[in-house]
Parts: sequence; C-alpha cells; structure tokens
Amino acid sequence: MIMKTSLFLKVVIGLPVVVFIDYLLLAILGCVSCLLGFGDDYFCGSYCLFGKAILVISALLYGWFLIPEIRKLFYTKSHPSKT
Repeated sequence: MIMKTSLFLKVVIGLPVVVFIDYLLLAILGCVSCLLGFGDDYFCGSYCLFGKAILVISALLYGWFLIPEIRKLFYTKSHPSKT
C-alpha cells in the first residue's frame, strides 16, 4: 500500500509537533505550579489529571486531523473510479 504524501507528512511532522506542544504545556504548567508553591498532593493528583486530559484532547484532535486522509486513502483503494 502506497501512503499519500500529505498523510505521510501529517504523521511524520504532525505527531512530533503535537507531542512537543503537549510537553511544553505540561512543563509550563509544572513550573507555574511549583512557583505558586503547590505541594506534592497537587503533583500526585490534580497535575496528573490535567496531564491526562491534555494528552487525551491532543490524541482526539490528532485523530480528527488524520481521519479524512485515512478515509480518502482506503476509499480510493477499495472503490476505484470507473474512468
């Protein structure tokens, strides 16, 4: 199966960008929380929940970003045009 260039670029460039943005958001949130003096209870509880929420939202948005390309790839392969 040949992968389209746009899908390949979205996977090769898009995924690392999303992971890097998630890393930056969590690092900024952690630094601000530390500066504000939140304790260990925050980092073991609320911070983990915020981190999980950010990662789930990112995964859903990334999937929403890729699904049209994947559908197009499989739809054109399974139903070739009659021209």
